Amino acid sequence: MDITHITSLLGGIALFLYGMSIMGAGLEKLAGGKMQSVLQRLTSNTLKGVLLGTLITGVIQSSAGTVVICVGLVNSGIMTLTQSVGVIMGANIGTTVTGQLIRLADISGESLLLTLVQPKTFSPVVAFIGCILYVFVKNAKKKNIGQILLGFGILFTGMSLMDTGVSPLKESPFFQNLFVSMTNPILGVLVGLVVTVLIQSSSASVGILQALSSTGLVTFGSAIPVILGAHIGTAFTPLLTIGGSSKDGKRAALVHLYFNVIGSIILLILIYLVKFVVGIPMWDDVLNKGAIANIHTLSSIFAMLMFLPFSAGLSRLAVMTVPDSKEEEQELSMPVLDERLYKSPAVALQQVKNAMAKMARRSARNVALAMPLLVKMDEDVVSAIRVRENLIDRMEVDITNYLIHLNDQELGDDESHTVSDLLNFVTEYERIGDYAVNIMEKAQELEDKEVSFSESAQRELKLLDSALERILTLTDEAFCNANTKVAAQVEPLEETIDIMVEKLRDQHIFRLKEGVCSIDAGVIFLDVLNNVERISDHCSNVAARIIGMENGLEYDSHTLKTMMHHNPSKDYTLAFESCRKEYLVPLEGLEA
Repeated sequence: MDITHITSLLGGIALFLYGMSIMGAGLEKLAGGKMQSVLQRLTSNTLKGVLLGTLITGVIQSSAGTVVICVGLVNSGIMTLTQSVGVIMGANIGTTVTGQLIRLADISGESLLLTLVQPKTFSPVVAFIGCILYVFVKNAKKKNIGQILLGFGILFTGMSLMDTGVSPLKESPFFQNLFVSMTNPILGVLVGLVVTVLIQSSSASVGILQALSSTGLVTFGSAIPVILGAHIGTAFTPLLTIGGSSKDGKRAALVHLYFNVIGSIILLILIYLVKFVVGIPMWDDVLNKGAIANIHTLSSIFAMLMFLPFSAGLSRLAVMTVPDSKEEEQELSMPVLDERLYKSPAVALQQVKNAMAKMARRSARNVALAMPLLVKMDEDVVSAIRVRENLIDRMEVDITNYLIHLNDQELGDDESHTVSDLLNFVTEYERIGDYAVNIMEKAQELEDKEVSFSESAQRELKLLDSALERILTLTDEAFCNANTKVAAQVEPLEETIDIMVEKLRDQHIFRLKEGVCSIDAGVIFLDVLNNVERISDHCSNVAARIIGMENGLEYDSHTLKTMMHHNPSKDYTLAFESCRKEYLVPLEGLEA
């Protein structure tokens, strides 16, 4: 094997991997970004999930890619862990499509038709057509088709180069001994696993094995362990993406790992058991590309059929590996809004209030998690915020729809007013959740731009965070207990936060002028202040509405707050003075 063959092999591998990559990317773009919504909708049972996972992976040519999408959907709460199991099992079958396409290279014959369907004949033509569409056509859909064709042609061109590169190996005693040693199941599995982990594609590693089959040295006994090792290796790519994922996101990646590891081990044990008990006549038979493709496909189907009746067991195993505490189970549960209670509006309204109390706590929790990210980024916290925000958004839709349908019933005047007020409360808490996400994104922007706040700004944010935590706690207590005395303490604190924000804006602009703080960090700091001010405004709206509901006032929250400011009561004045001492006086100390 000379240098020409080595460069041919390396170039073939490079083109093969690149062609597979851009073909998958083109197919994914052609799908119009609809794969995630399709995955979510069509997973009502495990068998449907298997079929869908097979189809999606056959399209994008990456089981790891499909599993990563599943992890993302589970992580965000859009898909449940149970729904993801079938898709993950189907992904392993879909990834074998590449091998079935590569087997076309074994077609031979002298007729014009057989010559035309050989990859070495049509792949350059396909690549050329794809190149024309991709480079010269402006239509996005046709460009995507061109990318697919270009990738397809490059893939088979790479395969042809690999065949050329490995052709001398059939005469190599070392290489012959190497493939004999791969009949050792442990060594063969390790080879398949390591190669797949390195190139992050079981389709590619099996494709390389198919290229090596042209040497006439790949036998059934040496191919089986390598293929099963490739199955295991492909499960490691999603594991690399779960940093910062929710617990269910991590469990989805573990389901993929357990499915591949357990399925491959069981299949390997069964094959060797049959070999040693009754023998396998074709054990030493030389395999071609088609036979390798069939083994790859059949082993995936076997694993799926084996686990299909026990798919729930995979979920339970993943949950056992990454368990939940009882508090977490409660925290991330969705409230049940029973439509049968429409006939008892008072009970239905109490059910809604309980659900909204949970929504309020989740919004406040996200704010509490987001503020510290401005000083120290934590991807696990970012993931937790996103999961909770997704739940808040879903709760807003569920509660709003429930209240609208409840309003269609025969309600008394008080109940109708309560429905209207609760609809307003839903909006307030959803907006608080949105502003928490905004603050988190500002923290990510700091991280991306590799800038940080000055020590002065960090001390100011810590004091502001303390005031924000206090107003959210008061608002939550006032809403959950319908406590007007607590609600009356919110507006003085909101006024205090407004003054704090105004002072901090002035101080930060001064630091910008003095060059103490960078422009990037300064702009982000001012955006954070705006978000904090909006959160306190929404808390104020909630508190004012609670007071109005209790006193039977028909004013909107803005009018009620204006009345508090223009005609402050003695209690209001005392509460404001207390807030001033707790937050504004220390702020003046920081300013000095």
